[in-house]
Amino acid sequence: MGRNTSADTDQAAGAQLPGMSPEKEAERRKALRRHQAMATSLLVIAAVVFIACSWWQSQGTAPAWIGYLRAAAEAGMVGGIADWFAVTALFRHPMRIPIPHTALVPRKKDQLGEALSGFVGDNFLNAELITEKVAQASIPEKVGEWMAQPDNAVVVSRKAGEFAAYALRSLDPKDAEEIINSQVISRLAEPTWGPLAGRALEGLIEDGKTEPLIDAVISWGREKLDGMETSIVSLVDERMPNWAPRFAKELVGDKVYRELVDFMADVDADNNHQARQALRKQLHQLAQDLQFDGVMISRVEALKSDVMGSAAVQGAASEIWASVSSSLIDASLDPDSTLRKRVEELAIYWGEKVQNDADVRDYLDKMILGTVSYLADNYAGSVSAIISETIERWDADEASEKIELMVGKDLQYIRVNGTVVGALAGLLIYTCNQLLFGV
Repeated sequence: MGRNTSADTDQAAGAQLPGMSPEKEAERRKALRRHQAMATSLLVIAAVVFIACSWWQSQGTAPAWIGYLRAAAEAGMVGGIADWFAVTALFRHPMRIPIPHTALVPRKKDQLGEALSGFVGDNFLNAELITEKVAQASIPEKVGEWMAQPDNAVVVSRKAGEFAAYALRSLDPKDAEEIINSQVISRLAEPTWGPLAGRALEGLIEDGKTEPLIDAVISWGREKLDGMETSIVSLVDERMPNWAPRFAKELVGDKVYRELVDFMADVDADNNHQARQALRKQLHQLAQDLQFDGVMISRVEALKSDVMGSAAVQGAASEIWASVSSSLIDASLDPDSTLRKRVEELAIYWGEKVQNDADVRDYLDKMILGTVSYLADNYAGSVSAIISETIERWDADEASEKIELMVGKDLQYIRVNGTVVGALAGLLIYTCNQLLFGV
């Protein structure tokens, strides 16, 4: 029982050899057996002919041509057996006899892997050879010609959109929220808000961007005033002496309201009204205070602390990411979205640019060749080493079996050729012997 456990452990230690599909393997195994049977049948025929000719000659009644046939069969049998031994010795011990220099593939698996790795590295991953082939391929020109086609630009846009959507979906929301918190929200809290706000307000004032705000304030005041007649009259009534006649209170209240309405109308109509000038002066003073007044700056910083520490801001990252990612995914997958259409336009633009601008093509050629040369010089050894390292992890017997399935069918022709060529050689030798010596 311990022996079985050890065997299982040894088997598990070797990497499972990646191979063809079961259907393909069964097909190759069937073909190998068919060709093995053909080569073996030819060898058996040669042996039967040899035995038959030898028996006939032993009877003393065989005609002269039997000698020629016997010599051909004998040599064919020897050649067939020799080549059977040679082919079999590649993958296993012939007849399970541990003859030296047999079962070469299982025994020399690692050395074969190293040799194959070196061969591939020297002849296929050579930096000079690779860069030469890449240079001859004219990759930028071909890519540009392909991208300039509208139909292909649609393909580029679709693939780019699919990739973008996949990338966005693959991101962990927590990681995205952390990035938003650290790179956006936290950075908003780093500078002092007062001076920044003051400079921004000052710039808006200089550009006249605050005038709509003043107009909005005045319009809001007029709208509010339109519905406040009763309130103003009542307020005046409450403030006048108790001894004042009732009609006097109403006249004064109505007069005050009318004056306020006329005042707001004048302010709204006159762009240089004193009230407007006062509002502009207050805004300008606020811009100065935000930049230079320590008390105001401290108040803004206290407000900033309250805002940035609020639950709404602390939880904003998740809402921002959910909204942004959803919008980007929808835009990436929608063929009619502005994003996708823009990608199509860029694909066509750069395709035509590469085709028509020699400087761009030269730049791309140099960049591609430089990248390929760098990769070949620095990583060719690592890539080719994958071959030897992978073969080292394979189980020897399984690797031998798989390799035999791949090339064994063709190797059976060596056996066939050995039998046929051996027979022809034997016939030629026997004929020459008869011609020269008559024996």
